Amino acid sequence: MNNAIYNFKEPINESITSYMPGSKERELLLQELERQSKIEIDIPLIIGGKEIRTGKIGKVVMPHNHQHVLASYHMATEKEAKLAIEEALKAKECWMNLSWLERAAIMLKAAELLSHKYRYLINAATMLGQGKNVFQAEIDAACEVIDYLRFNVHYASLIYREQPTSGTESINRLEYRPLEGFVYTITPFNFTAIASNLNTSVVLLGNTTVWKPATTSLLSNYYLMKVFKEAGLPDGVINFVPGSGALISKEVLKHRDLAGIHFTGSNATFNELWRQVCTNLPHYKSYPKLVGETGGKDFIFAHHSANSRELATAIVRGAFEYQGQKCSAASRAYIPESLWNETKQHILQMTSEMKMGDVSEMNNFINAVIDEKSFDNIMNYIDKVKNSEEAEIICGGKGDKSKGYFVEPTVIVTQNPHFITMEEEIFGPVMTIYVYKDEDFEQTLKLCDETSPYALTGAIFSNDKQAMVHVCRYLRYAAGNFYINDKPSGAMVGQQPFGGARGSGTNDKAGSHLNLLRWVSPRTIKETLMPATDFKYPYMS
Repeated sequence: MNNAIYNFKEPINESITSYMPGSKERELLLQELERQSKIEIDIPLIIGGKEIRTGKIGKVVMPHNHQHVLASYHMATEKEAKLAIEEALKAKECWMNLSWLERAAIMLKAAELLSHKYRYLINAATMLGQGKNVFQAEIDAACEVIDYLRFNVHYASLIYREQPTSGTESINRLEYRPLEGFVYTITPFNFTAIASNLNTSVVLLGNTTVWKPATTSLLSNYYLMKVFKEAGLPDGVINFVPGSGALISKEVLKHRDLAGIHFTGSNATFNELWRQVCTNLPHYKSYPKLVGETGGKDFIFAHHSANSRELATAIVRGAFEYQGQKCSAASRAYIPESLWNETKQHILQMTSEMKMGDVSEMNNFINAVIDEKSFDNIMNYIDKVKNSEEAEIICGGKGDKSKGYFVEPTVIVTQNPHFITMEEEIFGPVMTIYVYKDEDFEQTLKLCDETSPYALTGAIFSNDKQAMVHVCRYLRYAAGNFYINDKPSGAMVGQQPFGGARGSGTNDKAGSHLNLLRWVSPRTIKETLMPATDFKYPYMS
């Protein structure tokens, strides 16, 4: 009998592979890209460990070449949605009673498989299916997925060892039960790491999930599911259910055993989920825990003491990496007049050097946006600028969807701090800049704080320490992740726990113990060593 109390030490973040020209890893990745480009795979549902093919077929295509089909996938009907719930509940008893060390071992094995055996597979699938360049895929599909798996095991060990004090007359303990029921996970297209973490963070604590993956990330998500199974994940713990979100949610949200929702996506979808949960509250066994990360209108605020080259680099990287399709992407900036001309020249010079095209061409910084709906939405905002007298486009502004969904990195300058592209989330390679008078610093800070309903990420650029501290305090609630002299994106697991409040979500901080605490329902147990034998207390003598 193993009665050791094991503590998983804090891991080190996964090293980023550089894929330099001539390197072995670059050669292997290019080979994997070519291999996946030449095949069309069949993606089934995976429910209770079994592959299910409904015959209701959809297609997964390359964003940069939308005529190229990477996979056909089977969509769930009501029958499969109900079956996924049944299998999640069936697997729950055995999974929750398994030693948490064994659950942790599965997560750590999955991390090792992705770090070595399947690194090129998962990166190539993310590049081809989700339109990421090699660096964006590496930091997401490899490094961040691995970091979540390893760090969450460490955080779980911290949670489980936290126990109440006991006196001489009793023993007190805290049991970290999983939630009673199943958890519904809804994952986005833009991060393979989020697709992994929204499930594995939940199941590590003994829960089981019904997983609705984004259609446009199905290729990498399917491979993730296969890796989890190879790592030893029992059947039914995670149930992979592609298909219509509305159809699947209809079945899930009315089930009495819904214990929680782990979500990343749009405000509209999360708000609707919340409304339906409220409507169904009388039917649930317990109050479902709702954890969501939604939109962002992330800012960069510059003080006149900032370095113009550093500021421009943060704007360009923050706004245009992965075509601005990050919840944390910079999309509005406030720059003082005294700094604007130099900053503008740096921005124009950098964007003029950017190359755009196929993900397999390693020198392309810009790739395609995810699909036609996204392309049309982004171009609609750009057209609004072209037809307005309140703003001008100083670079970019063109799009072409004839072969792939390509939008040029676009920089807008506006005279109106409430112009539509300063306020609304676009989710594309579009940055809007408001140039303010240096003496209006305080007034512009107020604008920055109040302009957007979101509060996800933001940054201050300043070489004046007092101004830096002042801005950080003033914008306390404007961003859940705040950066000083850096772009407002690129949070690393274990270093910058991620999440925002206001309209940006429930701020439960993925990449820390705080998120894991949402997936337990603690029970306090008191054992009295010498029970009382008389109802009278001493003072009554």
